[in-house]
Parts: sequence; C-alpha cells; structure tokens
Amino acid sequence: MNLARAIHFDESDMNVYHVPARTGEWCIPGGFEFSDWSDGDLVGKARQAFTNGWLGLDTFGRVTFVAVTRIEPAEREALVEALADHFVQMHGAPSREAAYPVATQEVDAMIDLCDGVDPNRVITVARELGEAGVRETFRILEARDADLAQVAVHGEE
Repeated sequence: MNLARAIHFDESDMNVYHVPARTGEWCIPGGFEFSDWSDGDLVGKARQAFTNGWLGLDTFGRVTFVAVTRIEPAEREALVEALADHFVQMHGAPSREAAYPVATQEVDAMIDLCDGVDPNRVITVARELGEAGVRETFRILEARDADLAQVAVHGEE
C-alpha cells in the first residue's frame, strides 16, 4: 500500500505557509479544513494553503509537493489515530471514536489516490472555491528522462 510524504525542492514552503510541513511526514489533501471557507478567507498564506497545500499528519502544516512511497499497516493505523485526535482537538469532533471513521476515510482516500502510482512520483493538489464548495484536482507529475545535454560540458578540441 502507498501513501505520500512531504518533499521540498527548495525553502519556499517555509515562507508561504503559516505552518510548513516537515520533509518526510505523511500527507493527505486535507481539504476538509476549508469546507466552510468563503472568498474572504482566501488571503495571504491562508490562500496559499487553500490553493495547493497538502496537510502533513505530524505537524498539521502544509507542503506544496508530496512523493509516493510505501506505508506499512501499523503506520497507517497510527496516522488514522492521530488524525482522529486532530479532529477532536481542532475541529470539534465529539470524541475520538466519532472521529475515527472520518479519519480512516481521509487516510484511505489518499491511499487510493496513490494506488498504482510509481514510488517517488510527485503529486500536486489544486483547489478552487465555487458555489458547490471546494473542488480538488490532483496531478501526478511525469518523470522526465535525463538528457545528456543537460549535464554535458561542450568544448572544442
């Protein structure tokens, strides 16, 4: 079974999110955090988190890119439990028991998204706010073949 971990190509996430996710932490889309947002909420760093931020399941911070990797069943279970606790502490769920099925659904939806995706493949998320609510789209970035001209030193003999 696969899930995705936060990756950073540069330091930009440290500047664009209120709380950046750490490299290597497990991630889900986390669009539920925006379910009651309106256009007025889409400003500054909050807009960046809404537009293309994945939710890290350790810091509950955001990251722009995730990479697919294998996850073990025990790790998945720990993530579901942590997310259920987060729902209680931050989103008003009445109990861990009540939050657990929703947390399971969130983690398993990400596992389904990653199913069949090659390891280390990068995925992005994009969100739009419309009359029907939040719309998420996902893009799996294609690996590019290396071109010798990218690294070759050209000179004259």
